[in-house]
Amino acid sequence: MERTTMDLWVGMFVVAGVAALVMLAMKVGNLGTYNVSETYQVHAYFSNIGGLKPKASIKSAGVLVGRVTGITLDTARYEAKVEMSLDKRYQFPKDTFANILTSGLLGEQYIGLMPGGDDQMLKNGEQLKKTQSAMVLEDLIGKFLYSKADEPAK
Repeated sequence: MERTTMDLWVGMFVVAGVAALVMLAMKVGNLGTYNVSETYQVHAYFSNIGGLKPKASIKSAGVLVGRVTGITLDTARYEAKVEMSLDKRYQFPKDTFANILTSGLLGEQYIGLMPGGDDQMLKNGEQLKKTQSAMVLEDLIGKFLYSKADEPAK
């Protein structure tokens, strides 16, 4: 009887450990904080998406409002087409501005939405016209170095 009780406790401990690992994987994969409610699809074009990935967060005022569902290259425009799924509870004006932002200095990239003032709201399948591409750290360092090289010596 004593051996069976010990085996039961060990088994429960192993199951709790596996559950903790699954929860950690969901958190690291950025999948644990988004509820599955009704959504509508919009898309936007960016000249450079940096390290943006599918399933990346879409936030407005720091609140998670959706996820990136797909990223493709539009060969007619030679720009990245980013498809987004937004929660129907959050309606945005047609002149909403979409920025690719970074969490912290070297953190994950996400899309930040800044609502405009238009009376018309975005509908399923529409395009966000106002976008700002990702800031690429290498480009910023290069611009800084070239601007310092162009300055006359003191």
